[in-house]
Amino acid sequence: MNDQQLLRYSRHILLDEIGIEGQEKILGAHVLIIGAGGLGSPAALYLASAGIGTITLVDNDTVDLTNLQRQILHTTERIGQPKAASGELTLKAINPEVRIVALQERVESERLSELVSQADVVLDCCDNFATRHAVNRACVAHEVPLVSGAAIRFDGQISVFDSRAGNAPCYACLFPPDQQFEEVQCSTMGVFAPLVGIVGAMQAAEALKLIAGIGQSLAGRLLMLDGRSMEWTDIKVARNEQCSICGQGRSR
Repeated sequence: MNDQQLLRYSRHILLDEIGIEGQEKILGAHVLIIGAGGLGSPAALYLASAGIGTITLVDNDTVDLTNLQRQILHTTERIGQPKAASGELTLKAINPEVRIVALQERVESERLSELVSQADVVLDCCDNFATRHAVNRACVAHEVPLVSGAAIRFDGQISVFDSRAGNAPCYACLFPPDQQFEEVQCSTMGVFAPLVGIVGAMQAAEALKLIAGIGQSLAGRLLMLDGRSMEWTDIKVARNEQCSICGQGRSR
């Protein structure tokens, strides 16, 4: 690190758990963020400010006036612009040293697999089950840890699915792809603005912990937040040995 970096990241370096070695790991890391909306905004902001070397930001949507209540990567002047491009402008303004790869596309199958294979950590900040399951499949296939967050109305949740650990569950262990779950959208159900900030910031924290090798991740645990009472519920999640994605029952 040069003198400017030592100064910029000094508050991290002062932490015994991170120090210079941990900060250098952060500087050399590549994080893939799927979604530049409510969750992706705070997650990307904290990861960029922390000095992640490369952030690939994927979103196929454009900035809408209704987004601005909670999607803090974007501004009124950027309404109508691609969210990925808007996010890149904001992140570069915070930390010009970070390499931002902004992709305005809906990534699927081989393209998604390619992007996941290049990342050290993946953040699922999307808003639909189909994409979540596709991201999970790619992360299991390439053994890349996945930090998954969700928020709707006043309810938030976050977990880590780390397929590098043989006994850790994947997203499909918790939400099997062959089961029907109600798909709810912020556009119809609403969402409390600070809630996505809380969950997104925690996703960034879990990603940084995984990269720097500090603390204990949320692998095997699901944290659920009731934003009305600000009460957290901690649920243990076990691996399903018959899971079609990561277990013995997986299709080959």
